[in-house]
Amino acid sequence: MLDRFFSLLADLRDRTPDDAEFLYDDSTPDGAMRLANLRRYLSLAQGADTALVGEAPGYRGATITGVPFMSVRELTARPGLLTGDAEGDGYAVPPGATAAWELSASVVQKALRAWPGPPPVNWPVYPNHPFRAGDRTTNRPPRVPEVRAGAPIALELLRAMGIRRVVAVGRKAEGALALAGVEAVAVRHPAQGGAGIFATQMAALGAER
Repeated sequence: MLDRFFSLLADLRDRTPDDAEFLYDDSTPDGAMRLANLRRYLSLAQGADTALVGEAPGYRGATITGVPFMSVRELTARPGLLTGDAEGDGYAVPPGATAAWELSASVVQKALRAWPGPPPVNWPVYPNHPFRAGDRTTNRPPRVPEVRAGAPIALELLRAMGIRRVVAVGRKAEGALALAGVEAVAVRHPAQGGAGIFATQMAALGAER
């Protein structure tokens, strides 16, 4: 069901600029681990009818784990975040991770624990990690051509998973989705003091299901 999605994602590798990182290169140990974690995550997310779409992976979270809005701390949480299994969700833990947690990932995962039914599937509109030139441990907003490159991948994921409602995390993500022709409900980004508003807005969206 997700074959075309993964094919489009792989094709992005050859269109990655010098100041961005393709995260899912299965020819490298780190890339193969991220790809395996992403496949596991999407297999667990089957049945979701809502997508939570961010702008791009952050260097402290998905850039390490391969799973959107999930840092190492959430990746290794017990019981499993998605299955409730005391043994966890079967993810690979990255060795020597450069960061243990990311604020946005922590806030998002906490909010999703109270979601009624299958939690939203998370995805960035640009799946590469864009960084300031020369420093991988930074984040930068994706450029318009990068958003356009990532849009078909996001659209295919929404189609393949039968997503009926798209929620944009922050105004930048909302604008990126609009550029891709996707209408989305916008919620406050959890960073920079927005955690409380984000949690309240997500609770309201969950109550509308």
